[in-house]
Amino acid sequence: MMLMDTKIGKQDVSLLQMSDSFFPTGLYATSNGLEALSKVKKLKSKDISQFIAVYLKQVIGPSDCTALGNAYESCKKRDLAALLNTDESLYFMRLIEETRSASVRSGNQLVKCVSSFVKHKKMLKDFQNAISTGNATGIYPVSFGVVAWSLDIPKNKAGLILLYGFTVSVIGAALRLGILQHFDGQEIIHELRPVILESVLKNIDRPVSNMWQFAPGLDIIQMKHEMMSSKMFIT
Repeated sequence: MMLMDTKIGKQDVSLLQMSDSFFPTGLYATSNGLEALSKVKKLKSKDISQFIAVYLKQVIGPSDCTALGNAYESCKKRDLAALLNTDESLYFMRLIEETRSASVRSGNQLVKCVSSFVKHKKMLKDFQNAISTGNATGIYPVSFGVVAWSLDIPKNKAGLILLYGFTVSVIGAALRLGILQHFDGQEIIHELRPVILESVLKNIDRPVSNMWQFAPGLDIIQMKHEMMSSKMFIT
């Protein structure tokens, strides 16, 4: 007698693989400005939750999630020009060099890793070639959209992975900075579920021409981190 649920597919395993912090993208080394903020303010659990929520609503949702959605659709249509346009648009929206460079490094690593075991997806190969020739930056959200399509992960679920991954990276940074305990971090993830879901649903189908971000306070924090002489994190 077969006990396995036949509705489970290989893409579900890929979904788990891509959402695992074990995957080698380097996101564990980012704090997204939290390190700099912790130097000037004594932070509590509610501050971390608000910090992540603002990022999700004002930056990651309308820019990163939108870029992922457009990259995914470009792959479905085999439209490399549209994919490269999304890559370029998001790259130039990243105002802080430190954050921009970290996102490019993580995206390049992501594409390189997945390309090592996914050989039959032409758009993935074409995008990797574009990165190699300097015609694409490979910035992380766009690379994630390409990789999610290559692994047959549904677009909306790819958006959830992206926003969940960001949330976990900030909480992980807070743990290592001694701001949170593990139970606190899990409580924050639980509380932010509606924000994560809403940010995906509002932005995953937004056209690239309507991509935006607005969080000047967070940009200033990132600038301060960029100027720190001693750092635990790369952002």
